[in-house]
Amino acid sequence: MKPPLSPIGFGLGERRTLRWALICALLAGLSSILLLALSGWFLTAAAVAGTAGGAAVLAFNYLLPSAAIRALAIIRTGSRYGERLLAHRAALLGMATLRADLFGKLAAQDSRVAEDLSGGDASARLIGDIAALEDLVVRRPTRPASLAAALFAIGLTGFAGWASALVLALMLGALPLLLAIAAKRMTAAPAHAAADALGALRTRFVDLAAARPEIIAYGLADRVIADLEEHAVRLDQARAALFRGEGVMAALMLAYGALSATLVLAIAAQGPAAGIALALLAATASVESMAAFARTALRQASVDESLIRLAALIALPDRVTPAVPLETKAAAITLGAVQLAPGSRIAITGASGSGKTRLIEALAGMRPAIHAIAINGVAVADCSADRLRAQVALSPQDAMLIAGTITDNLRLARPRVTPAQMHAALAVACLDGRVAVMPAGLDTRLGDDGGSLSGGERKRLSLARALLAGRPWLVLDEPTEGLDPATEAEVIARLCAWLDTTGTGLILVSHRPAPLALADRRIAIAQIGLPFTPN
Repeated sequence: MKPPLSPIGFGLGERRTLRWALICALLAGLSSILLLALSGWFLTAAAVAGTAGGAAVLAFNYLLPSAAIRALAIIRTGSRYGERLLAHRAALLGMATLRADLFGKLAAQDSRVAEDLSGGDASARLIGDIAALEDLVVRRPTRPASLAAALFAIGLTGFAGWASALVLALMLGALPLLLAIAAKRMTAAPAHAAADALGALRTRFVDLAAARPEIIAYGLADRVIADLEEHAVRLDQARAALFRGEGVMAALMLAYGALSATLVLAIAAQGPAAGIALALLAATASVESMAAFARTALRQASVDESLIRLAALIALPDRVTPAVPLETKAAAITLGAVQLAPGSRIAITGASGSGKTRLIEALAGMRPAIHAIAINGVAVADCSADRLRAQVALSPQDAMLIAGTITDNLRLARPRVTPAQMHAALAVACLDGRVAVMPAGLDTRLGDDGGSLSGGERKRLSLARALLAGRPWLVLDEPTEGLDPATEAEVIARLCAWLDTTGTGLILVSHRPAPLALADRRIAIAQIGLPFTPN
């Protein structure tokens, strides 16, 4: 598969930085060539002067070449540092921008029809595959600088004769093609294998990490390690093949440099010694200056694999702002033949596995609908995800929390929510006392999936987040699961008062009897209509 073009102008947001990086790379390349060539000329000329007698030694001006060599060494070191600093700055900012853009695309997708990516696969693409693209930016200034340095070296080689310069030009002209062919043969297959193995390892690790309590409880650590080791071995083998390819390419560059210098020396053998030394070392340095092409060729297969894996994310449509503002006024909801006016409070009942969770997740736009559900008479399948999200705030059965602070988790509902509003929502969820005794309060950091919070506390934090969303309909799936009877009763009482005050509608699913008191009526899942298979 042919890789796509560089994603969304990767790294080009830092054009000014890249221009300065290019200037530094040009200075580094030219000064490297001139430094080695001048050093060769100086040493040879000094030796020739020494053999010519005392008068020649006294007449030989060694101060100017010495000063020039020292200045070139300083320029080379400083410009090389500047080039790498600036190029990596552009690369890191480019990667950060790309990650944010692609994450934004993923977040904006309608989960009912979007590609189903596991957490591990999405992580591998957003982290590992984007990191592999760093060379697209870091090597960008070095390639034109390498060409300029090579041309400069050819010019210096001309001091030993036009034939030597021509031979060096032919050798340098053939080098990029030779490097590309050799790198493709040695790295294409290992790069593909490494990308697949790394993606599989990360996906498997994330999947297993989600089940870490069960792994610990049932003593499955050894089996999990063995499972992950299979993927790790595949990755190590692929990377070892890539490293062997790098070694072969390095040896090829050394041999090519030696061959180029030998040919230049053989052709210029009849010229002046100082000129020959200048040409010989310029030829050697010119091949070294082409190392940027070698590094690019080595990593091109990995970059291509990353671009292929990112192609699915790059092709996702951007979030489109509706031409007409979304209706935020409470809408009527139809469940089968049942009409629910704004502000209604109903409980959906039925046996486990009868489709209650599937129904409310479809109402929230998370899954395709298999029941007859409509918003203001429009089937949810024909409603955009944004329209559904504007009407419904869901606290799901499995509360998902991010690794961040309590504030971070609550502001997922509304980015600009104030601390006072957060405390009010936590009070309704009976979690305000727990947060109050935490040393950092709302700024307390939670680990993955809630960290030190208990299951009931995670449920209540999810409930508080749904309350802060301020949507016309509140949809709760087992909201008091994991709570003791006293806490459950207090949550129900406070939530009932909140519903009375705000006039928010409620759609509730609960197998526990106490929360059902929040509903004015109950609807059996069977009344909503038999499930059908969506197209």
